[in-house]
Amino acid sequence: MESHDLVTWQKSYSVNIPLIDSQHIELVNLTNKLYQGCLKGKESTAEVFMQVVHSTVDYVKYHFSTEEKIMERINYPDFAVHKNEHNDFVREVLKAVEDFSKGTSFKPLNFVMYLKEWILAHIAYSDTLLGKYLINLKQTGELQNITLKIKQDSDRFLFE
Repeated sequence: MESHDLVTWQKSYSVNIPLIDSQHIELVNLTNKLYQGCLKGKESTAEVFMQVVHSTVDYVKYHFSTEEKIMERINYPDFAVHKNEHNDFVREVLKAVEDFSKGTSFKPLNFVMYLKEWILAHIAYSDTLLGKYLINLKQTGELQNITLKIKQDSDRFLFE
């Protein structure tokens, strides 16, 4: 069976932090669901888009919140810049959702391509820097006095 995914998770996308990687994989999956909806024709695209985009927005906010809690807890030096990137992205996504809801000039496929490109670029640069910073803290023993546990469905540690 032929895959209709826009992007496939690659090991090279990993920031080597299991919690963050698992959330990135979910963002890729949501992007693929939106893309698959775009392949089904105009009416189906609208239906799928409305169903999936709201869960995507919620998940993006959840993921960003996780990263921001981690960055605050470890006093990440580039926290403000990274958080601003998150805020700018959320604003763009919410504007796109509003445009779609109003029926203004919105092209779902263009939005999905933007989503894919932004996520992969953000992972490749900003999240990779965060991952390297966390790994360095772990290797130097500086994480010993910092509890890095994020509540999800169950507790997961950043490092396994």
